[in-house]
Amino acid sequence: MDYDETRVMFPIEEITQKLEKGLGDFMNSDKFKEYLNTMSKFHHYSVNNTILIAMQRPDATFVAGYEAWQKNFDRHVKRGSKGIKIISPVKVKKKVWQGNDFDQDDNGEKCLFQRPGETKEQFEKRSAETVKEVEYTNFMITSVFDVSDTEGKELPAIGVSELNGTVEDYPKLITALESISKVPIEYADITTGAKGYFSTTDHKIVVQKDMSEVQTLKTLIHEMAHSLLHDKTEEASHGQQDTKSKSTKEVEAESVAYTVCQHFGIDTSDYSFGYITSWSQGKDLKELKASMDTIRKTASTIISDVNTKVMEEKTMATLDEAAALNKSSGQIRILGPSTSKEEPKEDIEKPRDIQGLKKSILDKLKGNKETVASHDRPERRSDRSSGMAI
Repeated sequence: MDYDETRVMFPIEEITQKLEKGLGDFMNSDKFKEYLNTMSKFHHYSVNNTILIAMQRPDATFVAGYEAWQKNFDRHVKRGSKGIKIISPVKVKKKVWQGNDFDQDDNGEKCLFQRPGETKEQFEKRSAETVKEVEYTNFMITSVFDVSDTEGKELPAIGVSELNGTVEDYPKLITALESISKVPIEYADITTGAKGYFSTTDHKIVVQKDMSEVQTLKTLIHEMAHSLLHDKTEEASHGQQDTKSKSTKEVEAESVAYTVCQHFGIDTSDYSFGYITSWSQGKDLKELKASMDTIRKTASTIISDVNTKVMEEKTMATLDEAAALNKSSGQIRILGPSTSKEEPKEDIEKPRDIQGLKKSILDKLKGNKETVASHDRPERRSDRSSGMAI
């Protein structure tokens, strides 16, 4: 059966409402509470350290110090792992001398001795008045390690770590997505463990190869959403600044992927709900709510472009088949509702130009696409980063 006759389509408004409700229910579950309890043990780094981590390891997810991994998570850093350098605050205590009622040692350094005739209580009082201990903060370079550099007890997961399953009309959908992408797409082994990323430096999307059809499709749409919404190069050319947090970017990209997949009858909630909540800053899902309009418009654009591309391919296949059947005569026979095989030869149309007919139909399809897209174009808002990982 044909692609557009069997696939179940869902309204975007209905899908995004389902997304909000599903996330709300998920965040009230016992499994999510267990996840939050573990995540609370991870240190929250300053803005400067967050930037340092992103510069050295753009794909880093959970980071902690060497001893913290052992003490808090029962995990150990793998031999040969390279640490991520950050600036660590250190509390330092220093003695400050006040007044002149102190003694000196043989080297002339300030000190306190219990003087002859001085009682213990008098000495302690003089010490308290003469020496004050002040604590201040110093800074030093230290190393932290990403979870991918460790092994040991598994961290609690929210949702599945990877989607499995096949997709109806997978070749058509993948081909359509690759055709409409604004940046090149590569399939390769990603050594960091990420399933895909959009690099604003190399201006391309890379997807982990040999994953399931469902995971590959979902990941590709996620990274395409990054390329549409979070391309720093394009924003800079428009004089815009990158103001979105990494959390907001990831919530937007995964929400778009969930919405598009749901539209085509592919359920990714087991993965998407966990991913979105892990990037949300609180149970109010403020990133999701603030970006809902952007999510809907971007999903609508991708869906519209995919449908148009699939229809183009289907139309071209039909015309190619007709051209092959009529190659010898150079004619196309138009069969109406009442046309039969016995139809007299004079009812056959005059020879027509196949290529011209193709171009005419494609122009009409593109015109329809532009009309729809003009109403649903995603808003370019000032906003990985040198790389977006999922």
